[in-house]
Amino acid sequence: MNSAAEPSLVALRLPAGPEWLAAADAAWEAGDAILPLPVDAPDAIVAEAVREFRPAAVVDLTGRTTFPGGIPAPAGTAVVVTTSGSTDVPKGVMLSHHALNASARASLSRLGAQPSDRWLNCLPLEHVAGLQVVIRSRLLGSIPVIHERFSVEAVAAERDVDYVSLVPTMLRRLLDRGADLRHLRCVLLGGAAPGPRLLDDAANAGVRVVTTYGMTETCGGCVYDGVPLDGVDVAVDGGRIRIAGDVLFTGYRLRDDLAAGVLENGWLQTNDLGRLVDGRLEVLGRSDDVIVTGGRNVSADAVARLLEHHPDIAEAAVTGREDREWGQRVVAFVVAVDRQPTLEQLRRFLSGHAPAYAAPRELVLVDALPRLPNGKIDRRALQRLT
Repeated sequence: MNSAAEPSLVALRLPAGPEWLAAADAAWEAGDAILPLPVDAPDAIVAEAVREFRPAAVVDLTGRTTFPGGIPAPAGTAVVVTTSGSTDVPKGVMLSHHALNASARASLSRLGAQPSDRWLNCLPLEHVAGLQVVIRSRLLGSIPVIHERFSVEAVAAERDVDYVSLVPTMLRRLLDRGADLRHLRCVLLGGAAPGPRLLDDAANAGVRVVTTYGMTETCGGCVYDGVPLDGVDVAVDGGRIRIAGDVLFTGYRLRDDLAAGVLENGWLQTNDLGRLVDGRLEVLGRSDDVIVTGGRNVSADAVARLLEHHPDIAEAAVTGREDREWGQRVVAFVVAVDRQPTLEQLRRFLSGHAPAYAAPRELVLVDALPRLPNGKIDRRALQRLT
């Protein structure tokens, strides 16, 4: 991948597959940067992306459309990845060739990947986890197997692959359908914290899983099974996780103000809470996902993780809702295994693990938790559930 003094930004609105790979290669070989967009994004969303991120052109199945108002990207930029927008306005995260390659090399080294190994990707290429499969494959000198969208049947049928990146929901569906994944050298699992049963079920099915922690700003997963990748430094300051290393992003597209307080002296200040135990990072939740109920602070993610240990719960998410008496009340959204738990059962279950004020005061049973394509809980959609 080459870089120019001032790369043009080219938006890609193409299906995941050969056309996407060819367009990305053409842009990088020309010294340009890419802005991947969902192929099925409505025209209005594409128009908004053009206004917000100012690409010089959009490439889709009909050809190339140029825009005179395009603004170049900083030198060395490979891609602008839009954030999920789960809780805020999407941002354009600028990732350099150097950072992407550093991340991919460290990942391949940690996994012990060989030049003959092949990756399968069924994640959206507009998200960093899918993009990184392409970068890792390029470094190995192989062509990745790319599925346009996730399908249990299609993934289960792929036998001539060695690695796959999945989010927990995908792995859960594969295991529940009895897919045989034992031929894989590794399932790289990221996007969201796996439930306690998921890893046990995978191990019982003979599947090697490596859990990852990271974000778009770190070129995806930069901590594997709690251990930072080579070249990545992790610290916990005031309970918040900080990350440094060559994998860091260079800024937000056309929004220098947003990086203030996020990138400081070579360190990324995350909104995630964690702790280091014997050199391993434990992620405890998000500092901006705190429910204030009766004047007490409750970590929504921590309560959800505790609830997932209940034998009748497959998945859980927790949020706060306005309450006249408590300010906010703790609300649990639960996917049941077989039997449907009651609110009182869950409150009793948590009594030995968390303070009484952290126990949910409302229970919402759902068939599935709303998730974004990258596997994270869709917090906006969660608030709309009743």
